[in-house]
Amino acid sequence: MLPAQLKRPAFWTVEALLLAGTVAAAILLSRPDEWHPLALVVLLFALALGGEWFTVENISGVLSASLAVTALAMGLLGPAPAAVCGVAAIGLHSVIARRTPREWLNNLAGFGVSAFLGGLVVRVLAGGVAGVHGQSAAQSIVFGLVLMAGEVVLLTVNYIIFGVELWVEEGRSLVRVWRELLGPMVPGELAVGVIAVPLVLAYRSVGLLALLAAIPVLLIFQRLAAALVRSERRAEQLDARTRQLATFQWAVPSTFMEGLGLRDPTEMRHGAAVASYAKAMAIELGSDEGEQEVIHLAGLLHDVGKFTWSDRILHPDELTDEDLAVIRRHPQDGAMMLGKFDGFGPVADAILYHHERMDGGGYPAKLIAGEIPLASRIIAICSTYDAMTKRATYGPPMGPEEAMAELRRASGTQLDGELVETFIALLERKGPTFGQDADYRTELALENRVEKLAEPLSETAGSRQPVAMRLRRRS
Repeated sequence: MLPAQLKRPAFWTVEALLLAGTVAAAILLSRPDEWHPLALVVLLFALALGGEWFTVENISGVLSASLAVTALAMGLLGPAPAAVCGVAAIGLHSVIARRTPREWLNNLAGFGVSAFLGGLVVRVLAGGVAGVHGQSAAQSIVFGLVLMAGEVVLLTVNYIIFGVELWVEEGRSLVRVWRELLGPMVPGELAVGVIAVPLVLAYRSVGLLALLAAIPVLLIFQRLAAALVRSERRAEQLDARTRQLATFQWAVPSTFMEGLGLRDPTEMRHGAAVASYAKAMAIELGSDEGEQEVIHLAGLLHDVGKFTWSDRILHPDELTDEDLAVIRRHPQDGAMMLGKFDGFGPVADAILYHHERMDGGGYPAKLIAGEIPLASRIIAICSTYDAMTKRATYGPPMGPEEAMAELRRASGTQLDGELVETFIALLERKGPTFGQDADYRTELALENRVEKLAEPLSETAGSRQPVAMRLRRRS
């Protein structure tokens, strides 16, 4: 592989040799009849230059009507005139755009070489068909397909030269160049090339007068392409706005949690561990992807309501009855905070009820057993286990075996006994502390969530699900 300092000069040399070789081949292979009738040559040359004024820039590149004119030259004249038309069009564009010498070389090589090779393909494949006036329908179809093949060669060679230039100059991979720049241009470029096929066939039937139709066709193309580009730009702006809103949608709840983490660093670690345990539980129970996402996110943010606590409550020496009332409100506060965001309804419900008990002695709604959402029952188990094994808020951490025994003692009263056994079996298989080292930002995966939220909704997608807030008190 050439070192970076030699790659560019080598590429420029290859481009210059390729362009020079094309010029030599065009001179050697050019036929006198390719330049007749003179009126046709002049008209196509003028249309090629005029195509600069029918050029539309979009987010991927430049879409020029000159391509259709070059295709006309490929089908009506030959490879050498086609190359001249291509070079004339891109040369005028380079003058107007004030291209650098390097860009001049790349443009001339890209358009001259590709047009010549495309024209050569048409000459080789068309045989005698290309030179016959008054063709049969079958001959016209054959020639139309041959001309399309030449256009494909033209586009392919042009894109290869352009793509390799970006790889050499900017270090972009060829796959990235295709995906971001070249691929989006293909449909438009092919559509422009298709315009040439009926015009060529019409010329062979009625003569030069048919090509005058190219002028209004190019005008129509320019109008349609400009409208398409405006629509594309509006779509791009809408997509950017959607991404901004999606980022806001996720960043605000996460900011609440990170703000809490600045005041108590254990909270973010605890949320990440609970999320990791809870998602593994959801998978173990055979939950679908949507349910897994709700359970995982609820585990991550289940204590977000503590953001409202004062530092005196967050780091207490002793707690008053009023402080205990504030503490017992954190599931409601967290649910209300998240419930204001579209799509967070199920997550907010799971958070709202994660301190309910199976015997009805929990809060805030004193729900019993199956009335408690599955996600809330899972989070209660995972949060209790992580608090016992890792956090030192209520005393020294327990060992995993002791913590599992405590979970079993709480089965049926505080915690769901069946889920406790599922969780313990999971710990025994995956390791008793597999979730303790989870990282909050990794679990959040903000960029991935923004991407998903920014995707268009399908027709079957559900509407916003609000927080249920089913505070059905039991006596």
